[in-house]
Amino acid sequence: MTIWIPELSGQGPRYRQLAEAIADAVADGDLAPGTKLLPQRRLADALGVTVGTVTRAYALAEQRGIVTARVGSGTYVCEPNTPSVAFSHIRQVALGSTTMDLSLSLPPPHPQREAALARAMQSIQHDPELLRAAIDYQPEAGQAWQREVLSRWLATLGRPVAAEDLVINQGGMHGIFLSLSALLAPGERVAAERLTYPGLISALQQLSLKSVAVAHDEGGIDLEALARAHDQQPFRALYLMPDCHNPTTARLSEARRHALVALARKRQFWLIEDDIHPQLDDEALTPLYRLAPECTVTLFSVSKLLGGGLRVGAMRAPPSLHPRLTAALRAQSWMPPPLMASLVCRWIESGDADTLLHWQREELEWRFDRAMQKLGDFSPRGRRGGFYLWLALPGELRTSQVVGQLQAQGVNVSSAESFCLGAVSAPQAIRVCISAADSREALERALEIIADTVGNPDPLLWQTV
Repeated sequence: MTIWIPELSGQGPRYRQLAEAIADAVADGDLAPGTKLLPQRRLADALGVTVGTVTRAYALAEQRGIVTARVGSGTYVCEPNTPSVAFSHIRQVALGSTTMDLSLSLPPPHPQREAALARAMQSIQHDPELLRAAIDYQPEAGQAWQREVLSRWLATLGRPVAAEDLVINQGGMHGIFLSLSALLAPGERVAAERLTYPGLISALQQLSLKSVAVAHDEGGIDLEALARAHDQQPFRALYLMPDCHNPTTARLSEARRHALVALARKRQFWLIEDDIHPQLDDEALTPLYRLAPECTVTLFSVSKLLGGGLRVGAMRAPPSLHPRLTAALRAQSWMPPPLMASLVCRWIESGDADTLLHWQREELEWRFDRAMQKLGDFSPRGRRGGFYLWLALPGELRTSQVVGQLQAQGVNVSSAESFCLGAVSAPQAIRVCISAADSREALERALEIIADTVGNPDPLLWQTV
């Protein structure tokens, strides 16, 4: 950490003066990329300003892409040409642009999605009783018939769960927020893999929770490292994605699942099982909630199955936790929107959802096979039927270099830095969402550009001196 104390200009609000001083120091080379800035309280004391002033200055510098804040670690100067790691699921592509955005984990486009949505809306339109219910207050956990429909559908997806164990919410991200709100108080610790879903990182920041980063490998989370982490920094909950880790695509083996459950029971911490990326294949493994129902909260969502804009999901939790979950839900939104939940349930009941998922599985398998053909020389990791690949860059390649070159050629991918929890150093790797391409043709072009860029990268600036 550099002991850098700026001189404020005296012109304008102090937080803006400090933000400008940070920008000038970065531009002049006084603050090198990767430099950790002083903690906010220490810098506030040194400058004779309030902590709030420093907080606003750091936030403004982060908005400008000059620094980046890491949960539980501090604020760092951004690497040059590193894309913003701000968590978003919005396509960053202008209308009419030829850019191919493979940075977002979105279900593959198909006209059948819109057609099925229209049919479900028409079904509700002609049901007066359902329309009346849609504009009235509902139970916090959702209507009983909606939970029954979701229960039956989840069973067909290999996730048998009792309807009374479900709490309907507004999608996976909402489920994360509700789980953390119900299980932990501000300042308590949550463990997760060193690379994890950016939405979790965002929720930890919002809820003032501390993070504990745990090592993981191709078989999932390292249980010995997890036990050591709990000994050193006891945590209340562990968040993980056992079926398809985001971003590395690792799957927790059956043996590790049983061992993890035994450890959770022994050390008495909760398991938050993110299952919004169900692997619709023939290698189904036992969900954690089936092994340890009393200490597991499992998150489901239709975002990756039907569409992210629907904002409908469900949580499976033990009955003892329901009062806290529904209290958190009530405090945030009173109840899940009954109209959206009814829309999804009618979509499911019509059979259109299953038809769409059958197509989606075949489409994702084709895309995976094609991606492995195009990128096979670089040994990407992924799962047939999955949404994305994890590509460790060969040799001395740097992520910022490859991401920047791809952007210049009209292809967006995700940097590994986006997934780093706390002070974890980012591996030189990228995530490529094969599901997000608008068409097979667009995916083919993007994969060719990625293969050419990784195989024949432009020289780094220092190499040309």
